[in-house]
Amino acid sequence: MALETERTTTGWAARDASGILSPYTYSLRHEVVGEVVEVGSTVTKFKVGDTVGVGVLVGCCRNCRPCKADIEQYCNKKIWSYNDVYTDGKPTQGGFAGAMVVDQKFVVKIPEGMAPEQAAPLLCAGLTVYSPLSHFGLTQRGLRGGILGIGGVGHMGVKIAKAMGHHVTVISSSEKKREEAMEHLGADEYVVSSDSSRMQEAADSLDYIIDTVPVFHPLEPYLSLLKLDGKLILMGVINTPLQFLTPVVMLGRKSITGSFIGSMKETEEMLEFCKEKGLSSMIEVVKMDYVNKALERLEKNDVRYRFVVDVAGSKLDQ
Repeated sequence: MALETERTTTGWAARDASGILSPYTYSLRHEVVGEVVEVGSTVTKFKVGDTVGVGVLVGCCRNCRPCKADIEQYCNKKIWSYNDVYTDGKPTQGGFAGAMVVDQKFVVKIPEGMAPEQAAPLLCAGLTVYSPLSHFGLTQRGLRGGILGIGGVGHMGVKIAKAMGHHVTVISSSEKKREEAMEHLGADEYVVSSDSSRMQEAADSLDYIIDTVPVFHPLEPYLSLLKLDGKLILMGVINTPLQFLTPVVMLGRKSITGSFIGSMKETEEMLEFCKEKGLSSMIEVVKMDYVNKALERLEKNDVRYRFVVDVAGSKLDQ
């Protein structure tokens, strides 16, 4: 299936003065939304003109246990939509292109009425939060959840959890995002992790915590916030071993677990859920000629919370 790229987010392809592709080129470049311009003879799910999306994956083995259970994101032979090698031996290069050819299994239809620029970030950030809440049975109303870290994934965590009817506590390292979390995202409480008295007050109060922090941090302070049988769900990619004292887990029968994006079925469910609840991501749409400036702003954490690159509107063929 071929689709014309319309929107793509978070990764950046930029050339330096020598014309060499920068290290950012293969950073991400997933979360692609576009219009179907051509379909193969065996394609049954889509037709020309459909608005569709492609997320992190474009391939899997289809034979392993995860694949047969429709959780292909855990396939050991999964193929990433960027910076990977496809079955034909060619590199996958994400969505910074005029067109992209994708197996229909890894394409989802964008619900009617959902803006492409809003749909794109949901294919990763929204899905990354929705999947563990669904899998671990944390979708019923009345649960008390914590979101550790407010960024691209964390802000969607607040929105999705609130839409499920949860009481949401944002846990952050400073006061900087209190107003944003409470007034714009709709969080019920805001706790600064360095405030020992406030952390003590919040002890044993949460059914789960979605931990989006991508750098080393101690786990004990957050484990203490969980109720009996509470879950700490790790989502930040951290290359440094994390540490915790086992009694903190044992004495509350608590769990430390993780989750990786979501399945194609969960992607479809999540998009329908977001449409039904009217959820959207906080984004800033830019053209390709703004990419270098956007990179500078990313390094300063100066984006709320996703840059969306309008590839079609950038008129790269001119």
